[in-house]
Amino acid sequence: MKTSNKFTLARAIFAPFFFLIYNIPVWTESPLLLKISAFIMIPLLAVFELTDYWDGHYARKYGEVSDFGKLFDPFADVTLNLTVFLCAVSSGYMPLVLFTLILYREFSQSFLRMVASKKGVAIAAKKGGKFKTVFYIISGFYFLAVESACRLGINFPFESVLRIGAIVMFVVCVLLSWGSFVDYIKTFFKFFSEE
Repeated sequence: MKTSNKFTLARAIFAPFFFLIYNIPVWTESPLLLKISAFIMIPLLAVFELTDYWDGHYARKYGEVSDFGKLFDPFADVTLNLTVFLCAVSSGYMPLVLFTLILYREFSQSFLRMVASKKGVAIAAKKGGKFKTVFYIISGFYFLAVESACRLGINFPFESVLRIGAIVMFVVCVLLSWGSFVDYIKTFFKFFSEE
């Protein structure tokens, strides 16, 4: 397996482990595990989000850019980001309706990529899609920062405001995700109409 794809695979494999790291302390109601998770969630997620940079870096450095990588990379991104969002839903930071809208968008985008690949076209990430992904990551870290503080027993005087802030950020995620998807659809149909 190519070096760049190994980094991508690590990101995809980490997603279910992150889900367990986040939720096992809640399920077991263990004060110790809650505190441990508060200290490790953000650093671990940061390392695995960095693999998105590393896979691109090594793909370009070693000439490993491929159609497979162009499909595998966004798949790993979506898997990890949706996992973080699912954790946000389970803790009440993200309304289920927002998660559902993002889920539908990501499934639709994956379908679009599959159709394009059947026609021999790899749909690489566009600027709008990349910006959307960056905002997904920022929103995920914001929510985890608030949740980690809560798990450590830090009481904010305006905790409800911080939670509303998370909701606002997730609403922006929805808007960015669907806005970039519309852009992908335009490009997709324009390409095939010219064929």
